Amino acid sequence: MAMKVKKGDRVRLLAGKDKGSEGVVLRAIPSALKVIVEGINFAKKHVRPSMNDPKGGVKQIEAPVHVSNVMVVSAKDGRPVRVARRANTEGVRQRVSKKSGQVI
Repeated sequence: MAMKVKKGDRVRLLAGKDKGSEGVVLRAIPSALKVIVEGINFAKKHVRPSMNDPKGGVKQIEAPVHVSNVMVVSAKDGRPVRVARRANTEGVRQRVSKKSGQVI
């Protein structure tokens, strides 16, 4: 199954503790059907001191969210849209909004 969400997309969370909040996709993980969204779904991680981080301690990181729990937000009006893949006149596949047909 192809993911309809890519790195750099603005998405809105549909379920979970941060439901309704928006953020930018930092990383897509197609093999697990998950995405990491900036500022959403924080988890605490215990970090051992290292050369890069001599203090170590408990850090907050963004945890992955299942792709079914996010929806791409339209740049035009800021509302969530369903995404389809359609070929343009040159035969190149593009992601488009199902409702308006506008390229995402």
